[in-house]
Amino acid sequence: MGAADWCLSSAGAALVLATSSDEEHPAENMADGSSETFWTTTGMFPQEFIIGFPKCVKISKVAIQCYLDLQHTEGQLQMEEFPIPDLQATYLRFIIKSAFDHFVSVHRVMAEGTAENT
Repeated sequence: MGAADWCLSSAGAALVLATSSDEEHPAENMADGSSETFWTTTGMFPQEFIIGFPKCVKISKVAIQCYLDLQHTEGQLQMEEFPIPDLQATYLRFIIKSAFDHFVSVHRVMAEGTAENT
């Protein structure tokens, strides 16, 4: 099996923890595969979220699509990719220490990798 996006709910990923909660923009939106839906922070920092995988995965790249977090780009989503040297993980923890606004939206989180043999 080739590399897959293990942060998708359709791949078995689950949002284990999110420090902010908004009924209209829940954390589960980050794992639905759509850039149209999102999780939003509630205005204080730091914020964090944890994504759990259904099995141990060898991660080769992590990407995050967000708004007003990594750069100040008014009116457009930002995509940042982070190559990872074959990290084995069952959970990924993200901490947002600060941002360019009081509220940040995270639209998608992707973790490209392959399942470890169990």
